[in-house]
Amino acid sequence: MDDSSVVSRIAHESCARAPSLLAKGHWWEELDREFARRPEGFNLALHDRLRVGATASVDTVLRAAAASMISSMALPLGYNPIELRKAMRDTELYADIAESADPTRFFATPPSGVRVRAKKGRWLPRFEPEDGICEALSFDSPFEPIHPRQRKPYLRHTANRVAHARLLRHRGDEPRPTIVAIHGFTADWYLVNEWFFALPWFYRMGCNIVLFTLPFHGPRQTRFSPFSGHGYFAGGSSRLNEAVAQSVFDFRILFDWLQRERGAEQIGVTGLSLGGFTAAMLASVEERLSFAIPNVPVVSLADLVLEWQPIGLLLRGALASTGIDFAEVRRMVAVSCPLTYAPVLPPERLMIVAGVGDRLAPPKHSRLLWDHWDRCRIHWFPGSHIIHMDRGAYLTEMARFMVGRGFLPQSELPSGDLR
Repeated sequence: MDDSSVVSRIAHESCARAPSLLAKGHWWEELDREFARRPEGFNLALHDRLRVGATASVDTVLRAAAASMISSMALPLGYNPIELRKAMRDTELYADIAESADPTRFFATPPSGVRVRAKKGRWLPRFEPEDGICEALSFDSPFEPIHPRQRKPYLRHTANRVAHARLLRHRGDEPRPTIVAIHGFTADWYLVNEWFFALPWFYRMGCNIVLFTLPFHGPRQTRFSPFSGHGYFAGGSSRLNEAVAQSVFDFRILFDWLQRERGAEQIGVTGLSLGGFTAAMLASVEERLSFAIPNVPVVSLADLVLEWQPIGLLLRGALASTGIDFAEVRRMVAVSCPLTYAPVLPPERLMIVAGVGDRLAPPKHSRLLWDHWDRCRIHWFPGSHIIHMDRGAYLTEMARFMVGRGFLPQSELPSGDLR
């Protein structure tokens, strides 16, 4: 291993000697057109290679099922040739912002003093400590789409105009470091996220915990939504851009409230998959964050779609019928991609966790973000998007990272189980 930023025993085959995947121009034009087919090589011991192969096969099955579901329920609504032409008409405004690389033009600063409703709630069936207070949080989101043509269709989804989160805090007035966790696509269930993020473990180390619900998920779903998160992608690339903007906007309202009303002096964010994408996006906008730790993040949504079959084949067919170049597809959503903007957090406040066998958000996406983030701290685990082998190792590295940032005291360096 020849790069000190890689904090796992697994490393890229070339590591620091490997050239960056990003050129100096606009990433949507310069990134290899065949990025979706690009392999990512690793140095793997035999037992790791066997584990990666086994866990990757689970991802492959789930990817096929998810792609079929999205193809039948979301793709026809927002990505057919007619909708793609409409999206092209919206592109110029979005592309002008992306080309400026100025996040403040797209990610509006929310108003101060937004009223957040906090009521007593239950945390999870599995973990609800006696020394803690659980609060169900909600507020009316004052978000308005950036593109004028999107305002009316976007805001008609009334359930999505109410933001939701769940807070578990320690009793007393002592300021506590606060971790905000963001779930993945369709995966807003509290019990699953408690386990994935090891929230009881971090709570016992003295942190307050927040689970943030993304737009169009859970109670924010569109009417007649066939599954949680359907509306996030089903409205086409313009709605996707606006959903990312609203994710950041609503998170910043929550951030302000946690500081103002709950005395949180340090707030960090982590996220899984689409939540990891959102955490990466926040690192380009919210400089008050103590850290951002994307876990198995998606980075270029446009390129990801080409790997999900049958969506990839359908999208290629739609592009061929409309004569749209793939660089234009990237350009449609570049305004809402973390690769478009320089991070406002320095590399020492950034960390990436990624799975070598990930077939839902392949490791090359984490590698791409790693390059963009000046090769910050990264931990590779020998598992997939769903099955996180050696999870204890990367959670320990996350805790060490937090100690190094002064987020946790040295005395809280973990030992023992993660239950």
